[in-house]
Amino acid sequence: MNNSTLTAVPGFRVGHWTDPVGLTGCTVLLCPPEGAVASGSFLGPSPGTREGVLLSPEKKVERVHALLLTGGSAFGLGAAQGVVKMLEERGIGHETPWARVPIVPAAVIYDLGVGDARARPDAAAGEHAARTASDDPVRRGRIGAGTGATAGKYAGGGVPGGLGSVFLERHGVSVGAVAVVNAIGDVLDEQGRVLAGSGTVAQVAGLGTPNFTPGDVESTTLVAVVTEHALSKADCRRFADAAQCALARVIHPSHTFWDGDSAFMLSSAVKPAADPLLLGALVQEAVCAAVRDAVRMAGHQERPQ
Repeated sequence: MNNSTLTAVPGFRVGHWTDPVGLTGCTVLLCPPEGAVASGSFLGPSPGTREGVLLSPEKKVERVHALLLTGGSAFGLGAAQGVVKMLEERGIGHETPWARVPIVPAAVIYDLGVGDARARPDAAAGEHAARTASDDPVRRGRIGAGTGATAGKYAGGGVPGGLGSVFLERHGVSVGAVAVVNAIGDVLDEQGRVLAGSGTVAQVAGLGTPNFTPGDVESTTLVAVVTEHALSKADCRRFADAAQCALARVIHPSHTFWDGDSAFMLSSAVKPAADPLLLGALVQEAVCAAVRDAVRMAGHQERPQ
């Protein structure tokens, strides 16, 4: 029974492609065939995205048909073409006079320094992740886009970051979230203590000097939150911003010069609108929980075989 990860939200499916040698991968979130209303927030100063501008509330197209989260830095954005290919074969896309055009936004993490810098998800990888997507519980840890993710690099070193996912429901309102944690900052637990990292909190407080040198690493945390409750594109943007605020609660420091933090909010809009205060609280709670789930799952696993 799936009642604990993003795919517990009906209509959404998740699939992965993992390179256990090159230590990279990609993760595809498939929307219902009719698509999902979506927007995004890109507060990290160094984001790598595809179709990011299209997600702005003032742009014409409202619905997307899939979302790609991927390793490989800008090279990994090419994996989106494989997702587009699969969707086109199934007749899924935005209706235009001569073709249905699948809308597939994407965002990347920088994982080139973890495994083989020449290993990057490509179109075939994206197609595999899309074709194997299911509504089974999301596989988490060092898998898909989280394969080469690391966290806590601000003070030197780093620990596995991974991919996490949760499903939350309160008073009939529900959200699902997935997070790919490749942060420079430490991940904090529910009490504000360092859960994964090198002790940034203590060092920033003056108890030590971080030995991170600017330019040593590039990082980024990616999050996607989905719901069945009806939202406008502008609503999705506001909740994506709320998801970014949640990153600041769970990662310290967050949104640094070396992060490209990107957050997406998607709504299948098959249920009536929910109380926005409750939904906003759930979005932030889900993001924090998914980030913690990622590092907990990654920390308990060996490197992919």
